Amino acid sequence: MPDDAQPPALDRPSAGRIYDYLLGGTNNYAIDREFADKQLAVAPGIRESARANRAFLGRAVRYAIDLGIRQFIDIGSGLPTQGNVHEIADEAAPGEAKVVYLDNEPVALAHAQILLEDTADPERHRAIAADYFDGPELWRKVMDEGIIDQRQPICLLAVALLHFMPPEQQPERPLAYYRSRLVPGSALVISHGSLDSAGRERQDSFKKVADNYAKQATHRGALRDRGEIAELFGDFEIVEPGVVWVDEWRPSSPVQGDPSLTGILGAVGRH
Repeated sequence: MPDDAQPPALDRPSAGRIYDYLLGGTNNYAIDREFADKQLAVAPGIRESARANRAFLGRAVRYAIDLGIRQFIDIGSGLPTQGNVHEIADEAAPGEAKVVYLDNEPVALAHAQILLEDTADPERHRAIAADYFDGPELWRKVMDEGIIDQRQPICLLAVALLHFMPPEQQPERPLAYYRSRLVPGSALVISHGSLDSAGRERQDSFKKVADNYAKQATHRGALRDRGEIAELFGDFEIVEPGVVWVDEWRPSSPVQGDPSLTGILGAVGRH
């Protein structure tokens, strides 16, 4: 567990470590907790949003397992916390799933590798350094690990990732490349911050949080609407119930309250 006195290099809050803190994890520093607490004062619902997003990830992984998919590539996986992809997949299909985690933050990668040493099968689970925008280079690194067979269906995950990429970075371009590498039978999982249909007060609070991330943390933010998120799937078929608030995506029990309060839309596409 990190000390409160963070290393000198950690001079800004990290989106991955903030997310870990919101989920109740321990892989975070004082600088991350202080930033997160200030955002909670502005938008108290962001902790529930993080938990709802993580639950959506779990349901999407189990859905992919039900489709027969046994290979997972998690881009921008962040810090290991509750409900990691390999743990969910192994619960659903013991000993069968292969998972490669990718992140561009050295601290996130180091903690992921430590977690895998303790909880994973090195023959089936890996964590490597790569940046989402690396495109072909990222894909080469994944294939060089020797555990993913690109001739077989893959579930590609970009969960709570793309809303840290403003439009001028054109995140849709590398995503189109990754989609092109997936064979029929594969799946794409996306969740994304959104203010679609939100009231003015909530729009203002979430926009303020996004501005704070851009100014103070390691990532800038960009909220997209339902249509813009649907476009990220390209020619993949978005399965029912479509692009919905994450609590609404194939819930295991009836949704309580207003699902839009999470501020996160999610969907799964099939090739």
